[in-house]
Amino acid sequence: MKKIALGILLLFVSISINAQSKKNKDKKAIKEMCGCFEVTFNFAETFNYSDDENYKPSKNKVSKGLEWAGLVTDDSNKISIQHILQVGNPAEPMIVKHWRQDWTYQNTDFYMFNGDNNWTFTKKDKKDVKKQWTQKVYQVDDSPRYEGSGSWVHVDGKSYWENTTTAPLPRREYTKRSDYNITLRSNRHEITDFGWVHDQDNSKVVHEDGKKDVVIAQEKGYNSYKRVDDSRCNAAKEWWTSEGNKWQMVRNKWDEIYGINKDLSLKAKVDNKQLFKHLFDERKMSEEEMSSIIESFVIK
Repeated sequence: MKKIALGILLLFVSISINAQSKKNKDKKAIKEMCGCFEVTFNFAETFNYSDDENYKPSKNKVSKGLEWAGLVTDDSNKISIQHILQVGNPAEPMIVKHWRQDWTYQNTDFYMFNGDNNWTFTKKDKKDVKKQWTQKVYQVDDSPRYEGSGSWVHVDGKSYWENTTTAPLPRREYTKRSDYNITLRSNRHEITDFGWVHDQDNSKVVHEDGKKDVVIAQEKGYNSYKRVDDSRCNAAKEWWTSEGNKWQMVRNKWDEIYGINKDLSLKAKVDNKQLFKHLFDERKMSEEEMSSIIESFVIK
């Protein structure tokens, strides 16, 4: 009996060690997305399923820039990375606060986009997200964008993560198109020898409550992040150092809103301005003022 008990104990110890080793590999892969990168964003519409004979596909979109991806949070079960674009004249670059990605281990609470600035709160069973990481992606003003859960895979010298989820239209589309209202994103993040890639196969979806979703087109996205010396992103790093406290307060407010764990609907504009234009104001604002601005966009 003692030998059996010892064997069972050793088995549990082995499983625990292997699980921890896998989790550490996951965290290492996620943090490989930090640093300074030459980024190329590529998008091309691939297939057209629209019944409208006058349908015009989106033009191919290619853009480039330097991007600093800085580590904001590095905890046992959460890693947060803030992306900051550095574009224009290298001597006097323009700095643009870009997207943020949070990675949460075995997360069960989700805000799923369902069109027209609405996110449905969904709670998953623990067994459905066991050993998985949720990638939560936020807009430039730290409002919600999309999120999904999946397992990091480490095999044949590759490390990658995949998920398919609903999302708002990307900025390059929503100012030009109104013939669809949801992007169904199939995301693949893969770590490479030169940096990492964000590979996407997206569907453009018309969603109406009570009706079957209609896919009008598909597109391919391929964003490559080529690692370069961190010194090339010094301007972005310095900007984040000076602005970080402000955006920490913004994140704190959003965390308060997300923590309510209820469906979330946001106004597109307040006082004829989008949220990011309010928050990107260069004048110094108090935490109370920023909190009030964010609250004004939440539909209750």
